[in-house]
Amino acid sequence: MYLITLDSETDFDGWRKTARALALHHVAPADVTWSVQGQAKDDVPPGLCEAPGLPPIETDSTFNVPANFIELARIAILYRDSERFALLYRLLLRLRSDHDLLDIRTDPDVALATAMAGSVHRDVQRMRDVIRFREIGREHKAHYAAWFVPEHHIVEFAAPFFSRRYADMPWSILTPDVCAHWDGHAISFTPGISQTEMPAPNRLEETWRRHFRSDQPIAPEVPKKRRRNLSEASILEPLLSDAERWIGGRINPSPGPPMQRKPAADDLEALREEAAHCRACPLYKDATQTVFGEGPKDATIMLVGEQPGDKEDLAGHPFVGPAGQMLNRALEEAGVDRKKVYVTNAVKHFKFVPRGKIRLHQKPATPEIRACRQGMSGKFRQSSPTSSWRWAPPPRKACSARSLRSARPAAGSSTFPTDSRLW
Repeated sequence: MYLITLDSETDFDGWRKTARALALHHVAPADVTWSVQGQAKDDVPPGLCEAPGLPPIETDSTFNVPANFIELARIAILYRDSERFALLYRLLLRLRSDHDLLDIRTDPDVALATAMAGSVHRDVQRMRDVIRFREIGREHKAHYAAWFVPEHHIVEFAAPFFSRRYADMPWSILTPDVCAHWDGHAISFTPGISQTEMPAPNRLEETWRRHFRSDQPIAPEVPKKRRRNLSEASILEPLLSDAERWIGGRINPSPGPPMQRKPAADDLEALREEAAHCRACPLYKDATQTVFGEGPKDATIMLVGEQPGDKEDLAGHPFVGPAGQMLNRALEEAGVDRKKVYVTNAVKHFKFVPRGKIRLHQKPATPEIRACRQGMSGKFRQSSPTSSWRWAPPPRKACSARSLRSARPAAGSSTFPTDSRLW
């Protein structure tokens, strides 16, 4: 029996190194108990002590696992559950004999790990949504602090987002687990604190609270899970109680009317005209023009990229920049005539961040990809390719069976390059 003690709750590198050694020595999951440094002795099974070191591993002893397992494990290990380490190690051993295990969504281990990762992602998004900084001090001595109670161990994972968004101000995100601090140059972390140690609200916030308490009824749609992280949390419950008394019952938010979507056109020229005037997402505001797909209607191969680049946005044609030149060389080496290939992108407008005279590519968000799904469905119906090649997550999302369920499926579909990583 091995007792493995990791340095912290988020010690992915330590878990990965140890799990690799255990797997190479064929140690069964039932023979391993995982713990974290500083964990209470009551949480460790009686009779266990730190395991002796494993025998040395040969330098060339290694094995491969799917790349998506590494990403899944990196996120799932942030889940607040002591069994996550054992679950991921069990998956690792099974992946050695079944490389496609993660594709079986009904597998209990796969389903549980995926659910853990999804919960972590939602907690990260919740943190981004509700963090509100309070100003402490004034002028050049000002510092900004926010209080947040995470559901999982996400503070170190989420902190870089805030350093990019609030790069020009010094801030601290205080939580019971760990506190993150940004001084304008680097992020540092300190042990967590209790909410009673949170700095008092400033005068502006107190003025806002008095006005809000007297005049504004609180929106009932705010979930209870999020209320504890809002700066107005201390006055939410009284406001909701008053609102319930006024209407004579418990508040149940009514869903808004379902979004009505315009049916997608069925003709490629009609789709092109429709895309030229698309306003389904904000990307059209900054882009030079819509970059629609090009190629024969009866093409047997469809290539789907992420989005137009700077050159494509200016020219109005797909794959004419550096990526297009690389594509031309690849097709030529493969003996494929580009004139017989239909090329397009999952998103039809160039998304970028201006940096002086340069426009830097920015990854499209999920709502922007969804806005182009109807057009993609129409293209698949019209061109009916026998194979589709796609790169990167946005094209995969746009071309997924779920998003294109109204389109006729292609006879063959491939995603490349084949991505696996050395464990």
